[in-house]
Order: sequence, then structure tokens, then C-alpha cells
Amino acid sequence: MTVPRVTSAELERRMDETPPPLIVDVRLKYPYEHSTITLPGALRAGPAMVDRSRLSPGQEIVLYDSDPEEMVAERAAAALIAAGYRASVLEGGIAGWAAAKFPTHTKSAPQLTTPVSGQSRV
Repeated sequence: MTVPRVTSAELERRMDETPPPLIVDVRLKYPYEHSTITLPGALRAGPAMVDRSRLSPGQEIVLYDSDPEEMVAERAAAALIAAGYRASVLEGGIAGWAAAKFPTHTKSAPQLTTPVSGQSRV
């Protein structure tokens, strides 16, 4: 199954439409938790846990991940398409979006601590 792609510029333009597409962040756990940005208004869902109760079959849904080949988002979108939803994948994922310098929202991420010389961690 071929999953449609949408460019960052196209998605950014569509975000001003009424209704805007539902944007779903399906990044794997580690890339999501260690990132400090998301797309504006994105709904967070694990790749295999997109909550279909919050979706409408006629609604445009755009999924993104952190993989340059969009493999995680593509699998999630394919499952939604097979279930009758209008889903596509953000070309280039969140990295492509950020590289295009489109707006992002910030979120917290784990902070590394610097070890102090001479102290042991027991």
C-alpha cells in the first residue's frame, strides 16, 4: 500500500484551514522523550496506539515521526487507511519540519547531569 506524503510547506499551509488536519506525533518512545520540540497542536500517540475514538473517518490526519524514511509514521498511517481513515505522513518527519524553520512548540526533555570530580555515586 502506498501511503500519501505531505510536505512541510503543504502541512503548514493546511494548518490554517478550517478544519485543520489532525496532526499526530507517533515518534518512538526514546526519540519523543529526548526531543524538546513538537509540531503545534500535535496529539501524542505511540505508533501502535493511535486512539481511534478521537478520530473521524472524514478528517484529514497527518502523522509524523523522527525517522528520515518515515517508517514508523508510514506503518501507523497504513493501518489507519486500511481502517477507512484519511491519513498521510509528513515528509521528512519532525526534522524536515524543523529544518524548514516552521513553528514548533517546546516541551521538556530529560537533562543530563554533570558528574562532580572526586564524588562517587553509591
